[in-house]
Amino acid sequence: MSTEKSHYALVTGASSGIGECFARALAARKQNLILVARSKDKLTALAAELRASHGIVAEPVDFDLSVPGAAASLAALLHEREFLVDLLINNAGFGARGKFHELPLDRQSEMLRLNIVALVELTHHLLPTMLERRRGGIINVSSTASFQPVAFTTVYGATKAFVTSFSVGLAEELRSSGVVVVTLCPGGTRTNFGKASQYGMTRLPGGEQTPEEVVRVALEKLDGGGGLVVPGFKNKAGVFVQRFVPRSWAVKVAARLFRV
Repeated sequence: MSTEKSHYALVTGASSGIGECFARALAARKQNLILVARSKDKLTALAAELRASHGIVAEPVDFDLSVPGAAASLAALLHEREFLVDLLINNAGFGARGKFHELPLDRQSEMLRLNIVALVELTHHLLPTMLERRRGGIINVSSTASFQPVAFTTVYGATKAFVTSFSVGLAEELRSSGVVVVTLCPGGTRTNFGKASQYGMTRLPGGEQTPEEVVRVALEKLDGGGGLVVPGFKNKAGVFVQRFVPRSWAVKVAARLFRV
């Protein structure tokens, strides 16, 4: 990716967890950054740290992408400030654990807007410039939850199923375009996701992975030309085994893990 001062990687959900690790890893590669999240103070501190440590340009942009029309507003801001995005990392997202009919509808609608709508709209706004220049990259952060329905976190699992399907399909469309697409499907990862998403869990199933490992694998896949990647042997094995068991079994196992 380009390190010219007007060229950037844009990371959503950059204030913590996997997004923050992407920011740190890319800064170490001397990649200029646009850091997007709702947490202004955290973004400002992270941007200042990365600028000082790596001599890059790091721009904090506090933005709530779950608000209708937010992706278009962000794209307009990027255009106004003449930021060219070479790499888009759609990482922002959250989940909610509980019985579908008992979880607040407005919270689940917000999840749909952030996990799906903002990701699709931001990709749609930023992809044309990459295609014109015949270079660029997109990393869409999905989940191992995308490979089977997950009871008691039903909407979240469905949003990630969409992300995986969308991302893999887009990768095929762009195969000869010069734009690389990575579909990243981590399992449980040591971040604040469980707490922030109100899962009622301090540790998700298979949560031994570090966000640094997830990011390392994703960037290796990006460097290698893109594709779908499931970080971690246990996660790979779990996804592989699902191909050979009845779908109803996989659904029941997932329900036991997340039952409230």
